Amino acid sequence: MHTPIITGSGVFTPENVITNAELVVSFNAYVDRFNAAYEEEIVKGDIAAKTHSNADFIRDASGIEQRYVIDKEGILDPTRMTPRLNTRPDDAPSLMAEMGIDAIHKALAQAGRDPVDIDLILCAASNHERAYPAIAVEMQQLLGASGFAYDMNVACSSATFGLQTAADMVRTGSVKCAVVVSPEVCSAHLEWRDRDCHFIFGDVATAILIEPEADGMAGFRVLSTRCATKFSNNIRNNDGYLRRAHDQMEDRRDMQFMQEGRKVFKEVLPMVARHITGHLHDESLDANDLKRLWLHQANKTMNDYIGKKKSWAANRPKASNPIFYKTTQIRRPPAPSSHSPSFRKTLRRAISVFFARSAQGIPSALPSWSGSDPFRSAHVTLR
Repeated sequence: MHTPIITGSGVFTPENVITNAELVVSFNAYVDRFNAAYEEEIVKGDIAAKTHSNADFIRDASGIEQRYVIDKEGILDPTRMTPRLNTRPDDAPSLMAEMGIDAIHKALAQAGRDPVDIDLILCAASNHERAYPAIAVEMQQLLGASGFAYDMNVACSSATFGLQTAADMVRTGSVKCAVVVSPEVCSAHLEWRDRDCHFIFGDVATAILIEPEADGMAGFRVLSTRCATKFSNNIRNNDGYLRRAHDQMEDRRDMQFMQEGRKVFKEVLPMVARHITGHLHDESLDANDLKRLWLHQANKTMNDYIGKKKSWAANRPKASNPIFYKTTQIRRPPAPSSHSPSFRKTLRRAISVFFARSAQGIPSALPSWSGSDPFRSAHVTLR
């Protein structure tokens, strides 16, 4: 059996940024148009009037101040409220493949590898722009990689389930150089017209490279991984290939991202807390071994709850909210993309936490630093 090690990571970030202030101006203009168009129905009580949003509400509810998106104009157009993405011919690279390849090249450069070294590509994303052919196989061809590739979807948990899958293959020796790439165009499945969630998502692509550890290799060892799943309707998207057969081609709210925020809060947090503490216990680690948490969650209150978990009260590790705070792809391990000497020296042990808002899936991984640095670091990755 081999020890999997994360040797490189890369991030693609769109150029366009939408601030909370910009988002609120657009949303409130949409609300005014809607309320004016349905004034009679609203007065009769047949339709509920929509309510303005504001930047303080967004910040207090989520901690988010801005998001990166592929297209800004379409989202901020109060007559449209969705990105405007050009159709591409079948013989042109897809948008997800283009984003993913950018992140993969950065991960390869960090690891000192070439595309021909890759023998597995997992495209792990919460949404895929088509059913088939697989985005992963498209990237494999565009890169000139060998081996095999496939897409996987575990909703918001996709990237860390991809990490576990790739690490297991490396551990058994079935692959030698695996890439987990997660291109997400979350702006296209977010309902920008819904006050409760119109601020949550952004667009990004990330990639990590996983190999069997060899002498002198620098990176993050994957010491242990664990997954758990639980079905929930509290986050749901009903879009799919049966839509036409169901005669549901109209603009319907349930064809985009939907969530019952309060129910998600009550459902997810106990499961996450049990998952973290159970995994740490089984690996003979406790709160005193931890220094930092990377928490992935749409709601800052949820992050704070986990960070303040009373079992960690004696020596609570620092909770870090990454710059990409709510793009689903911050579920990837953040440390490898920041493994400069100055960053590594801030860590003795760290817990990196990413968890599924819908409790659909929660994997965890315990990596430790491998290299010439005279210290040990570890982090747990949950999603």
